[in-house]
Amino acid sequence: MRRVLFQWRGITVWSYPAMLYVGLVSGVVVGNIAAHRAGLDALKVYVATIILIVPALAGARLLYVAAEWPTYRGNFRRIWDRNEGGYIMYGGLPLALLFSLPVLRLLRLPFAAFWDVGVLTILVGMFFTRIGCLLNGCCAGRRCEHWPGINLPNSDGAWEKRLPTQVFESLSAAFLLICALALRRSVPFPGALSLFVSLGYASARLLTEFGRERPPGKTHFSIAHVFSLTILLLSVSTLVIYWRR
Repeated sequence: MRRVLFQWRGITVWSYPAMLYVGLVSGVVVGNIAAHRAGLDALKVYVATIILIVPALAGARLLYVAAEWPTYRGNFRRIWDRNEGGYIMYGGLPLALLFSLPVLRLLRLPFAAFWDVGVLTILVGMFFTRIGCLLNGCCAGRRCEHWPGINLPNSDGAWEKRLPTQVFESLSAAFLLICALALRRSVPFPGALSLFVSLGYASARLLTEFGRERPPGKTHFSIAHVFSLTILLLSVSTLVIYWRR
């Protein structure tokens, strides 16, 4: 665990927000390059991405707080504490999609083509953010005495041999990014790339979520499982419908 990345002249740089920032910046850069290559207006894509990051982060944080409400109900100030980990991507995605409708219409950007680029930004951000989770100790894996368990802490600082779920998710994001870059010119219709990535991420998250540590008394089936199953079914259904057309 390394919650404090470094300190410099009295300034404390916390690991999780630092890696989140690196992920956002890197994701925007990758999205800008992808927009150029896709023939979209890169400046408009950049503006739309910056705008949509705000509801995405807010939704991701609020879903995490809702899922961990007993921790926050006695201390509301912690809800927006940027030094803590605690974002669930599934909370940010619906809000970002909803807000993108008027934003993309105003900027005259095609919805499906934009999200084929936007999904690359998300994957890059996810890769770095999960490294931040690993450093912060949040999203820790359950106890595992055998391979591939390694000695890791949870958010309470308890060190045990655990499944490195943060590493699994970071690597799955990297793998999906490589696949998306390889397939982006051969997808059958606009929006198919984002659907393929959504399908891949939901499938991977469905599996890794079972490996996460749960508080005593809670089942291994979480809200992330519900979102994963929903996105998986919606992605498959939409792909089948549009492919037949």
